Amino acid sequence: MSLTRKYPYIVIEGPIGSGKTTLAKRLAERFSAQLLLENAGANPFLPKFYEDPGRHALATQLFFLFQRAEQLRGLAQPDLFGSPTIADFFLDKDPLFAKLTLNDSEFALYRNIFQHLQLETTPPDIVLYLQTPAETLLERVNKRAIKYEQTITRDYLERLAASYSEFFHQYETAPVLIINNEHFDAASNDEAFDLLLERIAKMRGRREYFNPNLA
Repeated sequence: MSLTRKYPYIVIEGPIGSGKTTLAKRLAERFSAQLLLENAGANPFLPKFYEDPGRHALATQLFFLFQRAEQLRGLAQPDLFGSPTIADFFLDKDPLFAKLTLNDSEFALYRNIFQHLQLETTPPDIVLYLQTPAETLLERVNKRAIKYEQTITRDYLERLAASYSEFFHQYETAPVLIINNEHFDAASNDEAFDLLLERIAKMRGRREYFNPNLA
């Protein structure tokens, strides 16, 4: 059975610098899937957020919320699943960033807006979570040299990585494959990519772990 017949809606998730977008593109190309990407570059508040998080966190978060909601709204229509869909984000994780970056009153406003949107998105058939240590994230962010990302601190990445880890170790809506991503280059290494596909195909439980260094 084709991997995308078993999992027609696959989400790749992980913190900034984890390589989720690159992996999503490679999977979509391999399986001729519809590709749904988060468009961070379209958020005009994001560069300002990295310069002054306290001042611009709410605007940044709300822009992403409305953008993601609009992108995912169509997935509730079954006819769009004529071909498999692979995404590098999903809405369930959105409150994770909000809780991390907003103060109490801003988070209360965010939750109110989130609830009033009454979003009914299709849950993924599987989530591939790229669990990546902060040091590796920082190296990759610095390497890709996007100007406004150069102000990202190690402390922020440590808190972000911890929040992701906590979230996906508790997430129950869809099966989750937690991938040790510290030294795993499935995006550009053919052998590593094929190894990952084999491991996804063997997935049986609701939450499983994959350490390619031990495979």
